[in-house]
Amino acid sequence: MLNNTEVKAFILEGLTNAPELQVPLFVLFSLIYLVTVLGNLGMVLLILLDTHLHTLMYFFLSNFSLVDFGYSSSVTPKVMAGFLEEVKAISYNACAVQMFFFTAFASLENIILALTAYDRYVAVCKPLHYTTIMTKSVCVHLVLGSYLCGFLNASIHTLNTFGHSYCQSNVVHHFFCDLPAVMILSCSDKHISEMVLIVASSVNVICALLVILISYLLMFITVWKMHSAKGLSTCASHLTAVSIFYGTVIFMYFQPTSSHSMDTDKMASVFYVIIIPMLNPMVYSLRNKEVKSAFQKIFQKATSSLGMGF
Repeated sequence: MLNNTEVKAFILEGLTNAPELQVPLFVLFSLIYLVTVLGNLGMVLLILLDTHLHTLMYFFLSNFSLVDFGYSSSVTPKVMAGFLEEVKAISYNACAVQMFFFTAFASLENIILALTAYDRYVAVCKPLHYTTIMTKSVCVHLVLGSYLCGFLNASIHTLNTFGHSYCQSNVVHHFFCDLPAVMILSCSDKHISEMVLIVASSVNVICALLVILISYLLMFITVWKMHSAKGLSTCASHLTAVSIFYGTVIFMYFQPTSSHSMDTDKMASVFYVIIIPMLNPMVYSLRNKEVKSAFQKIFQKATSSLGMGF
C-alpha cells in the first residue's frame, strides 16, 4: 500500500483549535473514557462473577460491553492525546490500523444490537420455545459469526480506502481516521470506492435495523395483547440508544464524501464514537433489576471482606 502513496503521515484537525479549550476538553474526555472503561469492563466482570447472570441474554450483553470498550478505545485515547499536542499527527500505518479497528467494532456493535433484539423477541414472544431456539451452541456461533463479519467488513473498507493514492493534502478534517474524512483526501478516482462504502454500509445497517425494528414491533404487540406495560420502559431505552446510533451512522455514511460537512460530521461522531459507549452500560444493563441485585451482592461481599481484613 505504501507504493501507492506519497503521504507518510496525516494531520488530524481535531475537535477544536482554541487553546483555552484544550485542557478542559482533555479533562472532560478523560472522565468520559474512564466511565466508559469502568462501566463496560465492570459489566463484563459482574456477569462473570455472578452465576445468576450466566444466561444467554447476559452472554450477549457481556459481548456488547466488550465491543463498546474496544469501540471507544480505538479512538478516544488518541483524541485525548491530541488535546495535549500542538500538531495532531498520526502515521499512515497507524491511521489505517485505527480505521480498521474502529470499523470492525462499529460493525460488531451493529450486529450485536440486532442479535440482542432478536434474543429478547424470542424470550418475550416465544417463551416456551426459548431454550430450544436460543441454545448455547447457537448463541456462541452467532457471536463468533458477528466477529468474523465485523473484521471482514473492516478489512474490505480499510483496503478500499488505503488502496487509493494520497499525494496532495494530508490534513484530515476530523478527530480520528474515519472513512469519509480520509477518503476525501485521495487524488484517485473515488467513485467506485464511494459506491462500495455506501452499498456495504446500507446492506449492513438496513439488515440489522430490520431485525431490530421487527423484533421490537412483535414484542410491543405481544405485550399489548397481554395488557401489561412491563418491559416497555426498557425497550424504550433500547430504542433511544438504537435511534442515536443508527441516526448518526446513516447521516455519516449514506452520502458521497464530496457532500460531507466535516464540522457537522465531527459533532455527530462525538455522539456515536465517544458518548454512546459510555451510556450503553446504563441503558442496556444498569436499569436491569438482576444486574442491580448482582452489583449489590458483589459490593456487600467486597465491603465485608475489607471489614474483616481490618
